[in-house]
Amino acid sequence: MFCRLLSWLSLIGCLLTPLISMGQAYPIKPIKLIVPAPPGGTADIFARAISRYLQESLGKPVVVEYKPGAATNIGSAYVAKSPPDGYTILMNGLSVAINPVLMENMNYVPSKELTPIIEVAELVNVITVNPALPVHTMKELVQLAKKDAGKLNYGSPGIGSSSFLAAELLAVKTGAKFMHIAYQGFAPIVNDHLSGILQVGFVNLPVALQFIKGGEMRALAVTSTKRSPLLPDVPTVAEALAIPDYELTGWFGLFAPARTPPEIIARLQEETNKALKDPNTIEIIKTAGGEVVGGTTHQFDLHIKRDAERLTEVLKLSGALAK
Repeated sequence: MFCRLLSWLSLIGCLLTPLISMGQAYPIKPIKLIVPAPPGGTADIFARAISRYLQESLGKPVVVEYKPGAATNIGSAYVAKSPPDGYTILMNGLSVAINPVLMENMNYVPSKELTPIIEVAELVNVITVNPALPVHTMKELVQLAKKDAGKLNYGSPGIGSSSFLAAELLAVKTGAKFMHIAYQGFAPIVNDHLSGILQVGFVNLPVALQFIKGGEMRALAVTSTKRSPLLPDVPTVAEALAIPDYELTGWFGLFAPARTPPEIIARLQEETNKALKDPNTIEIIKTAGGEVVGGTTHQFDLHIKRDAERLTEVLKLSGALAK
C-alpha cells in the first residue's frame, strides 16, 4: 500500500513538473500586442513604448499589430477570442468599459472575455473654444450653452469616446447643452475647430496642445481632477465651476483573454510596472500627453468597473442611452 502511494506521488510529480516548467519558461515565443485603432494614435504610442521595454525584459519579441474598426471592438474581440496563453494581449481604453452599454449585438463581452492586466496611463481632455467665440471662462461657456441650448457644437470620434463623455458629463452637471457631431478621428475635428465650424472642443490634450500654445484654440479647463503640468495655468472643470465631482479622464491599459493563467498575468503586470518606471517610457508617455499610472491588476479592475457604472448613469441622465 505504501509503495503504491509512493508510485502515485511520483506520477503526480512527473505530471506537474512540465506545467511548472512551462510557467517558469514564459514566454517561449513572440507576443502580439494588439492595438484596436489605426497606427499613429495614442494607443499606438503607448503600446510601442511598452513593447520596447517588454521585449527586452521578457527576452522575446513583442510585436504591435493593428486591428482597427467598430469603435475598437474588432481588435478587442480578436484578443478575447484568442488562446488564453499570454501570447496575444490588448492595449485599449475607456471603450472597454462603455461600449457594452452603447452597442447592441457585440460579438464579445469585455467583462467576461477579457482580463485586466495593468493600467498604463491616463489621458486628459481639454475644453477649448475657437477664439472667434466671445468666451473666456468655463462659466461664460456654460451660460452661453444654457442660453442658446444646442446651438454650440463640438465634435468627437463618436458616442462613447472620452470627448463625448466629457461633454455629456458637463451637460448633466450644469444643464449646458451642446450639439454633438461625430467624426472619424481627431484630425478632422481639429481642422473644423480651427476653422470655426466647431465652436467648442473636448479634445485630447496632446492633440490640442500646439494649437493652444499658438493661440489658435483658447483653453478653458481640463477635465481631470488636477491641473495638467502641460497647461499649469488652465484650471480643472471642478475648479472653474465649483463642481467637485466632475472628472472625465481617458485611460489605456493592457488586457489578456479571460482564463489566462494568473502567473502569466502577474508576470506581465510586474514587467509592465517596471516599464512604467523606466525614464524612456515615462518620457514617451508624457510627451504624448499621458500620465503614467501602473499599479496592480486589482486597482485597474476596480477603475474599469467604476467608470462603467458611473458613465452608464451619465449616459442615461443625458438621454444618450435609452436603458
